[in-house]
Amino acid sequence: MVQCEMCGAETASPKKIKVEGAELDVCDNCVDFGTEVKTQQSSTTSTKYSTSSSGNSSGSSGSSRSSSGGSRSRPSDMFDDMDEIVQDYDDRIRDARESSGLSQEDLAKDLNEKASLIRKLERGDMLPSDRVQKKLEKKLEISLTAGSAGADDEEWSGGSSTGGTTLGDVVKRKD
Repeated sequence: MVQCEMCGAETASPKKIKVEGAELDVCDNCVDFGTEVKTQQSSTTSTKYSTSSSGNSSGSSGSSRSSSGGSRSRPSDMFDDMDEIVQDYDDRIRDARESSGLSQEDLAKDLNEKASLIRKLERGDMLPSDRVQKKLEKKLEISLTAGSAGADDEEWSGGSSTGGTTLGDVVKRKD
């Protein structure tokens, strides 16, 4: 008998499900909380992540891996292409609006947005959406995005507040 990893009940035939990326062995009552995973024991179905070097295809895949491996060192991440908004975006918006002589209501009308949105942005209660950010940058002639992340990393000197060495002081990043 195996214990259900979701509710703890004993079950003779657990089912493997995926819940938010985690695979769990669950009882029949908990199967509906995730999507059932079909388990395949055959190693010939997928060789993409194979650690075995046996087989005749390893030579051909090795040559294709070296040709494509040079062009990309790691998978592309959606966050790599995103610009980070500056921490003082609220002050920048307020200062630019005031220097333009606009009220919050006037700016909202010009941007075709609600005045309450401008108030929330200037208080720092919410981040502007990409669409609103572009409108603000164009209308107020300001930049709300920080520079590249690499520049911030170079300025950081390391160390910790306790004065001891941390893992971040020792590890070298592969960028």
